[in-house]
Amino acid sequence: MHVSLTPELEARVKSKVESGLYNDASEVVREAIRFMELHEDWINEMKLAKLREQLKVGVEQLDQGKGIKVNSREELDKFFDEITG
Repeated sequence: MHVSLTPELEARVKSKVESGLYNDASEVVREAIRFMELHEDWINEMKLAKLREQLKVGVEQLDQGKGIKVNSREELDKFFDEITG
């Protein structure tokens, strides 16, 4: 596999290797990918928590009679057009 980096990123990788923390550029890239995967998992957990919070608010609003009744696909399309601008 061949990976192209910008000069700035290449300098960062070289700096990490020169610091002695990593033996070579491949170790730096592997560590960066592991970090990225952990970060993505954390971001997805945060998004899921926010979605659950919004869903709870929506259910509470429905329970309070604040919902909008949609009787047809056309009404649903019109509703989404209005809220998405």
